[in-house]
Amino acid sequence: MSAAQLFRHSRKLRSLQNAVDCERSSLVRYFSSSSGSFIVKENGVGKRTGGTRLSKHSQPAKELETFSVGVNRSYTWTRASNSRIPSAVRGLNGSFSCGQVASARPFSSSADLPPHQEIGMPSLSPTMTEGNIAKWLKKEGDKVSPGEVLCEVETDKATVEMECMEEGYLAKIIHGDGAKEIKVGEIIAVTVEEEGDIEKFKDYKPSSSAEPVAPTESKAQPEPSPPKVEEKEASKTPEPKAPKTEEASQSGDRIFASPLARKLAEDNNVQLSSVKGTGPDGRILKADIEDYLAKGGQREAFAAPGLGYVDIPNAQIRKVTANRLLASKQTIPHYYLTVDARVDKLVKLRGELNPLQDASGGKKISINDLVIKAAALALRKVPQCNSSWMNDFIRQYHNVNINVAVQTEHGLFVPVIRDADKKGLGTIAEEVKQLAQKARDNSLKPADYEGGTFTVSNLGGPFGIKQFCAIINPPQSAILAIGSAEKRMIPGSADGQYEFGSFMSATLSCDHRVIDGAIGAEFLKAFKGYIENPTSMLL
Repeated sequence: MSAAQLFRHSRKLRSLQNAVDCERSSLVRYFSSSSGSFIVKENGVGKRTGGTRLSKHSQPAKELETFSVGVNRSYTWTRASNSRIPSAVRGLNGSFSCGQVASARPFSSSADLPPHQEIGMPSLSPTMTEGNIAKWLKKEGDKVSPGEVLCEVETDKATVEMECMEEGYLAKIIHGDGAKEIKVGEIIAVTVEEEGDIEKFKDYKPSSSAEPVAPTESKAQPEPSPPKVEEKEASKTPEPKAPKTEEASQSGDRIFASPLARKLAEDNNVQLSSVKGTGPDGRILKADIEDYLAKGGQREAFAAPGLGYVDIPNAQIRKVTANRLLASKQTIPHYYLTVDARVDKLVKLRGELNPLQDASGGKKISINDLVIKAAALALRKVPQCNSSWMNDFIRQYHNVNINVAVQTEHGLFVPVIRDADKKGLGTIAEEVKQLAQKARDNSLKPADYEGGTFTVSNLGGPFGIKQFCAIINPPQSAILAIGSAEKRMIPGSADGQYEFGSFMSATLSCDHRVIDGAIGAEFLKAFKGYIENPTSMLL
């Protein structure tokens, strides 16, 4: 097919005549049951190629296809047998890797559906495997432009806005408001280029991308008779065993499970009858129990007769927090060090600084802001506590980024104050209040909570907790738990005299793989020095 015929045939290519205006331009097209378009970079310039459906090609998928587009250039590419995207595009002066050839628009093999783009659930954080749709900000039929927010996605750590990447119209929403446990990459919506194409996607349902291709390729090549005989023989072999398995499972309703699976199910109050086994003859394995629990499987509820209760569904942030804290206590060897620091001078300094903050229009400085600054400076003195265990080595960070635990109705969040050791108290106070408000509004973005190297958790000021031990936030190696201040009677400067002083408890939870006891004690000594002599933090 000539270049002129391609332009007449494809509505998409009709508007891209600039793609072949110069000698070094190229048009890349592959033939299969599904059409597609690609962005090809040449000489630093990206060009989109692709268009509508063409006739199915009869050559095997692994063969090379070569064609010209009316210029003195020729391109070939190879395509994997089970892929709709070419693995490489090769020209006379080199090749483009998969990273340079990106699928821009998947097209349906059905002639009834016009060109469209399927939008998948994005991975919005490093640990995200699935997400929930909080709400759609666009509705079906709305025009969308690059940069506009399509919907709010609840990730494993926060609610994040998902932006549109291309201009078009939102034709179909696959998963509506409140949809939960959507795997990363699963189709959530469809967009089209033309407004008139929206109606054609009213009853659209996403289908598997690679599976339909395999049957058509297998039918193209007739199979000889010997393999069929082998298949029949193979199917006959397990037949005598099948009735025995059924009889065994029916007699006494016995459930086959490995000892580890039974132990794990017992520990988590899971009924084995509700778990589908993937082992030989349906045997339940440990991985089956773990998968059942990971998917939110219902545990057996032991409740006394007549006892009223309500089951509260866990939000995504609650599930992730639970899994991370459980893994922390099970895999990190915790130990705890506690010190009492006198805070009279700290309270006095705060009282002197806040009038200056009010006069300049800044936020008031809290005791917690002073604690964050003291912890950051202590980490600069004792950098061994600003580290992570990496199995083969210990990674010591140059930046002191302090995560601050914030409790909200949505769950526990830990926004980060970056380079806290280099920031003034006014700046720290401003950032803490802004991030805490974003956490309460459930609007934190990944940049607001990722990259922390140390965590501070304060239950003293807000709740009056005297002292507690916090759980380390992996991959960090320590967390500082701050209790409330209380007045105590202590010996005075002269014999027989006594005075009152306010003391605050601080407990450091340490990862013994990274922080030895003496190192943890050295950190608390430095922290106590800054708390009891707070003017040294201003130097």
